[in-house]
Amino acid sequence: MARQIFAYILHENGKADDSALELAAAAKKIDPAAPVTAIVTGTGADLDAVCSEAAAAYHDVWKFDSADLEYPNAEVVRKVLTGVIPAGSIVLAAHEHFGMDLAPGLAVKLGAAYLSDAVDLLNVEGDLLKAVRQEYAGQVSAHVTCSISSGAVITMRPGAFAPEEAVAGGQVTDKSGELGDLSSGRRFLEVVQAEAGDVDITQSEILVAVGRGIEDEDNLEIVDELAEAMGGDVACSRPIVDAKWLDKSRQVGTSGLTVKPKVYLALGISGSFQHVGGIKGNPFMVAVNKNAKSPIFQMADVGIVADILDFVPELTEKIGEVKG
Repeated sequence: MARQIFAYILHENGKADDSALELAAAAKKIDPAAPVTAIVTGTGADLDAVCSEAAAAYHDVWKFDSADLEYPNAEVVRKVLTGVIPAGSIVLAAHEHFGMDLAPGLAVKLGAAYLSDAVDLLNVEGDLLKAVRQEYAGQVSAHVTCSISSGAVITMRPGAFAPEEAVAGGQVTDKSGELGDLSSGRRFLEVVQAEAGDVDITQSEILVAVGRGIEDEDNLEIVDELAEAMGGDVACSRPIVDAKWLDKSRQVGTSGLTVKPKVYLALGISGSFQHVGGIKGNPFMVAVNKNAKSPIFQMADVGIVADILDFVPELTEKIGEVKG
């Protein structure tokens, strides 16, 4: 008997998050034969647009339309999912700020197992799911076993799974009539946009991002030179902002800005989920780090084990030579 698998779809401004296709790919690793149902909550025309988009990748799409769901509130969405998901089901969500808020409590409500921040799903043997998580800031890959006999709620690290190719044929079912009490102890107030800096990295096609591997503020000069040679802009991970070496407007990540460049060069960045969660659109990623076990290499198209203090000036010089 095929397992029932559900994926909660994040979206914004009528567009599904990149994780929607990644969750579809993750579901196939659990059970290739199982029909996967996407769950989309929200209201209005944007919700309809996202449902249509999700139908291209999922067997079924359940639509829940209510003014109470206009802004994602994990407390409210948890009530929705608890009321409609059958016992023993597997629920997938992206491991970002909303998914981390939603998933643990949902697992408790469903009486299901909870597995967080999975970077790979290996196989299912009987009622045991074997998965991979990362510990100690990605220095250790831990193989874990999770019983799914009573179902499971699993958050998947964004970017860890190659997106599933969209195929037409999904059916959208309006389940709004099944919504029960959506009262909540918290309420949405407003979205506070980050202050714009001298460069809007959310619009950049080429980003040269730097992390703690740069070691010293004075060394940022070589990053600026490389970005100029590549015709891109400089971005960074959170430690650089915390050290006040670059403005917050340059930070990529779940606590910074979300970017969708065509090329992303990660210099001395370990690749924590908080950082890579801000990278969307599957750019061509090149990672340079002297630690061969850095998690960033699992997501990079090209990985180079080197000290960026030595590598960056050489790369800048070679680009200059190519340009003549």
